[in-house]
Amino acid sequence: MKSLARIAAICATVHAGVATSGAATSPAASAFNANPSDPATIPQAPDWTKLLTDPAHPVFNPIVGRYANRIKNGTFSIPISADPPPDGPNTFHIPTNDHDGQDTLHGGIYGWDRRNWTVFERSKTSVTYYHLDAADEGFPGNVTAFATHSVENGGILHTTVHASATEKTPIMLTQHIYWNLDAFQGSEDILGHKLHVDGSRVVAVDGDAIPTGPFIDVSDTAYDFRTPQAIGARWNDTFGLCGPGCQGYDNCWIYDRSEEKSPGLSLWSDVSGIRLDVTTNNPAVQVYTAYWLDTPRKKVHGGPSLNYTKWTAVAIEQEGYIDAINTPEWHVDQIYYPGKDFFWDTTYKFSTVD
Repeated sequence: MKSLARIAAICATVHAGVATSGAATSPAASAFNANPSDPATIPQAPDWTKLLTDPAHPVFNPIVGRYANRIKNGTFSIPISADPPPDGPNTFHIPTNDHDGQDTLHGGIYGWDRRNWTVFERSKTSVTYYHLDAADEGFPGNVTAFATHSVENGGILHTTVHASATEKTPIMLTQHIYWNLDAFQGSEDILGHKLHVDGSRVVAVDGDAIPTGPFIDVSDTAYDFRTPQAIGARWNDTFGLCGPGCQGYDNCWIYDRSEEKSPGLSLWSDVSGIRLDVTTNNPAVQVYTAYWLDTPRKKVHGGPSLNYTKWTAVAIEQEGYIDAINTPEWHVDQIYYPGKDFFWDTTYKFSTVD
């Protein structure tokens, strides 16, 4: 089911474990620590053998695809349409697995996070995985993907994904990493973590987390992290933001500019003193404060008698515009084909709080 590749930068500030299941980043070691036996900043389920059967399906830290986040009604067409016809040669139906069958989440029942990837190439500081999506879950055509995780001096963890398709198909990926920068030492939740997001717009969604078309101006709202704030700074204003009956965030911010050279998102903890800065070629980021999380912890985090529960971690997901394949008014092209490949590139830089 799983094998683990351990990679480390020469300067020993970054250690990472990467699993073949979903090409997932694993908390084999601390993301920013010279000692690989120290507690990890990345939560993960204690039993990988339950990957395919766990009904909670927490999506711990993998590459998610072929289409991340949600697809309305599990349906899309090529060319895209706001209301795809119910059937036809250019309409595709993906198994629904979210909101009582109202949408497809993270690529279907067995998306890329639940597939076994093959080690293609490795060195002391990098590992590349290969995956063939052979029209899985009802998507059109085959997609070949190579995901490379590498660590570099200066506290850098770098992930890239290159995907190519045999025919027209939507591709939109993310790396679904949960973070707790305190590693459950001195704090049991992430509400005190400071967050900066370089985005003045959030995608407006309905009760099933499906885009309705407009964007929300974050000014004077609990969505505004353009000036760094504690995640819990306006916590009483977050009721319902992540869905009916939910408190916290599960929302898609649109970056205000290209974030390839400067961090589009920063996260840090004054308790541990660890800071994370993220640069990416993606136009958006999903921030999920894990309201629905309820999975036994790894031993290093106090498990398995204790669970990872709501607000004990935050998922930071670099992504494209969510469900753009059913929102043509955005004029966002997420259809790939021979001669037009998909590239995903994100760098996580760790440092200490000043």
